[in-house]
Amino acid sequence: MWLSRCVRAFLMLACLAAFLPLSFVHAGDEPFTSPANWGGTGLMEIPTARVIRENSYRIGFGDIRPYRYFYGTISPLRGLEAGGRITELLNVPSGLENQKNFKDKAVDFKFQFLPESRYLPALAVGIMDPHGTRVFPSQYIVASRQIYPFDFTLGFGNGRFGKNPLIANTENIKFEMLTDTKDWMKDSQFFWGIQFVPTEKLAFMVEYSPIKYDEQTADPAQRKYFEDPVPSKYNFGLRYRPVKWAELDLSYQRGNRIGAGVSFAFDIGVPLLPIYDPVFRSRGMAGAVPADERVISALSRAGFSDIQYYSTNGEWWLEAQNDKYYYNVKAVRIILDIISDALPEKGETLHIVLKKNGIPLLKFSTAIEDVKALYTEELTSGEFLYLSRTVTGIAATPGNASAYRKKVNYGIKPSLETFLNDPSGFFKYRLGLTGWTGYYPWSGGTFIAGVEGYPLNNISTSNEPLSVPVRSDIALYKREKAALGRLLFDQIQRFGPHLFAKASVGLLEIEYAGIDGEVAMPVLDGRFFLGVGGSAVRKRDPDSPLALLTNDDDEKVKDLYTTAFFNVRLNIHEMELSVDAKAGRFLAGDKGVRFTVSKVINGVTIRAWYSFTDTSVFSDNINKDYHDKGIGVSIPLRLFKGTDSRTTYSYSLSPWTRDTGQDIDHYNTLFDFIDRNTKNYLDKDRQMMYK
Repeated sequence: MWLSRCVRAFLMLACLAAFLPLSFVHAGDEPFTSPANWGGTGLMEIPTARVIRENSYRIGFGDIRPYRYFYGTISPLRGLEAGGRITELLNVPSGLENQKNFKDKAVDFKFQFLPESRYLPALAVGIMDPHGTRVFPSQYIVASRQIYPFDFTLGFGNGRFGKNPLIANTENIKFEMLTDTKDWMKDSQFFWGIQFVPTEKLAFMVEYSPIKYDEQTADPAQRKYFEDPVPSKYNFGLRYRPVKWAELDLSYQRGNRIGAGVSFAFDIGVPLLPIYDPVFRSRGMAGAVPADERVISALSRAGFSDIQYYSTNGEWWLEAQNDKYYYNVKAVRIILDIISDALPEKGETLHIVLKKNGIPLLKFSTAIEDVKALYTEELTSGEFLYLSRTVTGIAATPGNASAYRKKVNYGIKPSLETFLNDPSGFFKYRLGLTGWTGYYPWSGGTFIAGVEGYPLNNISTSNEPLSVPVRSDIALYKREKAALGRLLFDQIQRFGPHLFAKASVGLLEIEYAGIDGEVAMPVLDGRFFLGVGGSAVRKRDPDSPLALLTNDDDEKVKDLYTTAFFNVRLNIHEMELSVDAKAGRFLAGDKGVRFTVSKVINGVTIRAWYSFTDTSVFSDNINKDYHDKGIGVSIPLRLFKGTDSRTTYSYSLSPWTRDTGQDIDHYNTLFDFIDRNTKNYLDKDRQMMYK
């Protein structure tokens, strides 16, 4: 009785709000962008048409027995929300020796194809758990309408929200809403909810959840916990936000359960500490030391190496390698800050050339009088940039000897690798340090040695290597607490303005040794990168750092593995988005294509990949018809240290016991070497030079 009274009272408040003038409608999705139990933006069980703000992410935890959720949600593009979650079923056996509770991992996507306007609600479509075990799948369409401080939601979905469970255990992505629309409509049910936000810190919720827990037979919790229908389909909750980036949730769901959750939301790529880099002016030694020596010394202290500063034919040149600044345009600005008070009275043009391992990447040219006018505030930064120009087709410079050239360099950084859902244990990991040292004998040449140590390491698997084990035996290499990761020689050569070539030989990565080659070039000012590449490798012995395996050691080992690819990258620099396609022969001999989509947000790179290959070369059923896929992120160190840095940390998550669509781990690919050093990106980045 009290439950129905609560519902009626809440609905009365909602009806009163519906008669408020439309001018009270709140713009955008805020503040109704909090997570549902499972991590997607919603109320408790149901999603809404709201999505988190573009270039933001959320992590959190939810508990509503018997379900426990660990999740992360991100919005790389406006209107798009992608989430990953692990669902743990408490006291539901996994059926595996080393896992007590059943655990399931899944991904979800929601796209708000119609933002809310003055007269129309926000509309979104969502797909939950479309691939793999599909324990909790659904596809839905949902509408949300604000009449501030209320937000009304009405949705229609199948699967988890529908009348019948969906097909589970599929290696293909299933989207019944599009592939079988008639059945989707027949199996779907309505859900609805209301959220009331009286203050910035507090919110109340009520929802109708149509989930038929007792009929969700694909859910391992059904037999133990839901033999009968739940007492109520109405859920109630409140949210408390003590600070903008943290939220606590408390709810009463299904008529018999208390739920709780906590989540944290942040903007991607915003430094935890403000980035500050002091300018090492050259004027301190004025008069005592020649101007060129003062400039070179100041640049060295500011984070540059391989420096030349000279005059030829009435023009002044400054060449340097940027060892510190994440964006090359910022490195150019730092050079201008340093050189501005040491420019000669004579001379018309200044050329600043940035190099990488002796190879010129870009040239910034400007009039010397314009530099002086900029620093005396006779020119604005915008006017100065308009009068200067940046080019990338620079194969050679008139310079000769340089100062502060680093022939030896080294680095060390922490490393974490995780592997989920192996039969021997759900969570496998190794935590430690990776270090490297490099010797640079000449332009473009590198001798590199990489070592890794993981004192915290529980990597193992009960899976046997498959029919063509190019990666399904990776646990043999990852289980070691110390290893020689790579030992190789790498040479990059620039031929003309836009053509690059690269070759590597040695211990190329943790599992393979041999030779690797690549040719690449940017076209249409960097709108596209085109390239070809391939490798011929042998498998390393996991028990001996310098030894190689042969067919005599293991009948499943080939004496030679070969790959060959045509590579293309589409750079959509306006959106900081790129799409890669790698087409050809992969390590196991399967032929096909791998697509990778990458999004850069304030220096943070988020990527996801998916492969389509002919799996007829495999005789096992696990690789058969399987599509390799995964997600990854690269995070700049500059976000954490309070000063600029070119160092990045990379983390990826993908199935680790499959062999389809695999390639070697390349050292320093040409596409990454060229990176943002193209006209399109540099024209875009120049706008950040004085921000």
